[in-house]
Amino acid sequence: MVLHIKHITAPCTYLNKFSCKTKYGGAMILSDFDLSNAIKGRRLIVKPFHKESIRENGLDLRLDNEMARHKEFDSDYILDPTKEEHVKGSYSVQKKLKEIVINGNEQVLLSTYEYLGMPDDLMGFVELRSTWARHGLSLPPTIIDAGFQGNITLEVINKAPYKIKLRPGQRFAHIIFAKTTSRVSNAYSGKYNGQRGVRLPKVIS
Repeated sequence: MVLHIKHITAPCTYLNKFSCKTKYGGAMILSDFDLSNAIKGRRLIVKPFHKESIRENGLDLRLDNEMARHKEFDSDYILDPTKEEHVKGSYSVQKKLKEIVINGNEQVLLSTYEYLGMPDDLMGFVELRSTWARHGLSLPPTIIDAGFQGNITLEVINKAPYKIKLRPGQRFAHIIFAKTTSRVSNAYSGKYNGQRGVRLPKVIS
């Protein structure tokens, strides 16, 4: 699905306090001004927060020092995502890494260093910073729901034919915040809420 950005001529506000100028698939995108005010007013929680992380219309997110990678199995092994023992046994989690090396054609789970607390009228689109994509890394579309709290687990794929080295603290992902048309009646309270560091996939029921 292609999301088109449209300019609007009528003035609009974020909760009658913050200005906005664009729409993202029908929802208003927050500008750097909007983000600064939302964070200062503690409506949007970002911990730790660095002012230079705010970009023109989004927020850069840094890498934490954790990684989960798939364990090696025989080629005839079949993982059943409905079985807890399969899910828990499919990854090896490494912590306190000084370097993160992703093999060519490998998929790993990483985590943002920042912890986010989303209000009930904001959601986010998480994307890979374009420079990393040009090196061959890929990040599937990731939606951050209104009401979510926690670090963000990133599903990263190295599509390059060589290994790529990352370092904790590097700016890696970018999140665009959009205001919902109204406050959500059921803020996110799923199994990934409150997650710290890399969170392995939940068992599918």
